[in-house]
Amino acid sequence: MNKSKIKKALLCVFAVLAIFTVIFTGCARDRNAGELRYGLTTEPKSLDPLSPDNTADGRIILFNIFEGLVKPNTDGNFLPCIAESWITERNSLVYNFTLRENVLFHDGSFLKPTDVKFSLETAMKAGFDGLEMIEEISIRGDNNIIVTLKNPDPDFIPYMTVGIVKEENADREKNVVGTGPFYKESYTTQRNLVLKRFDDYWQQEEIPADMLRLEKITVVFFANYEAMLTSLRSGNIDGANLTGSHVAQLDHRHFDIIHNSSSAVQLLALNNAASPLDDIRVRKAVNYGIDVQEIIDAAFFGLGSHSGSPIIPGLSVYYVDSLGYPYEPDTAKALLAQAGYNNLALEITVPSNYNMHVDTAQVIVNQLEKIGIEASIKLVDWATWLTDVYRSRNYQATIISLDSPTVSPRSFLARYRSGDSNNFINFSNNEFDIIYNSIMTETNTITRNRLYKDAQRAITENAASVFIQDILYYIVLRKGLYSGAKNYPLYIIDFSSIYGIDRN
Repeated sequence: MNKSKIKKALLCVFAVLAIFTVIFTGCARDRNAGELRYGLTTEPKSLDPLSPDNTADGRIILFNIFEGLVKPNTDGNFLPCIAESWITERNSLVYNFTLRENVLFHDGSFLKPTDVKFSLETAMKAGFDGLEMIEEISIRGDNNIIVTLKNPDPDFIPYMTVGIVKEENADREKNVVGTGPFYKESYTTQRNLVLKRFDDYWQQEEIPADMLRLEKITVVFFANYEAMLTSLRSGNIDGANLTGSHVAQLDHRHFDIIHNSSSAVQLLALNNAASPLDDIRVRKAVNYGIDVQEIIDAAFFGLGSHSGSPIIPGLSVYYVDSLGYPYEPDTAKALLAQAGYNNLALEITVPSNYNMHVDTAQVIVNQLEKIGIEASIKLVDWATWLTDVYRSRNYQATIISLDSPTVSPRSFLARYRSGDSNNFINFSNNEFDIIYNSIMTETNTITRNRLYKDAQRAITENAASVFIQDILYYIVLRKGLYSGAKNYPLYIIDFSSIYGIDRN
């Protein structure tokens, strides 16, 4: 090929590259200015905020679509939301909520008091935590919701974050209609869920200087963290929730790394009704045989701290930081011998889509071997875990993180009540039940806080499970393109707090 032809060929190549550069840059600018593609490794079980099937991974998304009478802020306090104000009457026996006027649902219809009454009563029938204490819900005048309790309860407000739905909506699963800052545009299972900004949202905050509102959120679902990391590196997604082990694999020059707690308790959950874990000596042996700091060092790059409580450290007023078991393998061996076990087999069922739980399980298997327990890992998909472990309780041990749908210590503790539908570890302890029931009726703040701490002690002293940590998560966003991500004492992502940085 002569020089003229080579020159022409090179010019053609450069021209094509230039065109692709313009197209790519234009698409990236448009998308990054007003769109966020965010990765998750699990899908919502339901898009109905009143479904008892909802899990933490669903609440991550539903927080942006639905709203309650109140909503939490980043400090764990509660702000007016659909209710513009509220007062208590009759010594906290009655809560009087004044509804905000002209709140629109995503379909353009106005929210009515009957929608709120219907939503709360539906959540009550579904067995939502905290709502069993309601005696009656009524409407007063044109714009007030009256919630009357069976007993006075100064800690009731956190439960009023229940998502409000439209009463006339016959199919809430398919027709997803809320009042939040985003509405569902489309949902393709095992692929993505697209949220669009709701232009008629009742709360229109001023945009910070040099920032742009996100008009579109595309939540992309991945089978595992490796696939999500690959997509993040290649630029196919702009952000994700990651743990320390995954963040360490990224080039930090290309990403903004924002510290964020999971607001959930990671634990080795022990089925208290399954042999041999129905013996408290065996459960205590497992606790003494696990070195939590080694788990944090090996599976989380040393980023985290031991939490021996069934509630998160973020609820600092109620949290007891002196709980948990020290690492004492000799004590563990003695307890196993006392219980009559020289060699013991233990199966740990782990949802395979959560790498941090799988990594934790691998460390625990090695630790338990040192005290004479031959542990094995059974990997299952998320749907199977929900069915076999959580609902059917057909397992010995599992590793999972348990969150709370509300900013309340009671929501973390409620699942340990004997006979509770969410008590998948089958913990049954009369002392704890008595303490919990006392919390429900105690109106003195100091006494109630003491009871919360006594409840945690009853759970840990009876070795209900091995409480490991509130996992330190990171919100990872493509560097220099987004700002404003907030950390809540809930396992959620507030997409409305994130802005695109205007680079034009």
